[in-house]
Amino acid sequence: MSNLSRILIDLQARRNQTQRELGHLDAAIAALHGLNGRSGKSTSRAGAIKPRRVMSAAARRKIAIAKKAWWANKSSNAALGASHKRTLSLSARRKIAAAQRARWARVRQEKKAA
Repeated sequence: MSNLSRILIDLQARRNQTQRELGHLDAAIAALHGLNGRSGKSTSRAGAIKPRRVMSAAARRKIAIAKKAWWANKSSNAALGASHKRTLSLSARRKIAAAQRARWARVRQEKKAA
């Protein structure tokens, strides 16, 4: 049994040493990534950080002008829509009012019956 416990202690010592070495390797990789301008979290292609795309000032200006035109068009359409309210015809309003009166009459009837 002492032989088995000695093997177990030896394996645990090797594991601890390997973990320390991995920690040193991770620190070295993170430092190298820091020099390269990337984060040291992942080295695979799937997790790699893509560099930001650069847009010229002229392109930003064109986009800004287009967006301002879009908002101007949208706000002018909204102003037109506010003045063109939909209205109900007189007969439709009378039908709705009659239906509402009938509903309230039913409520009053149920209240008296209860």
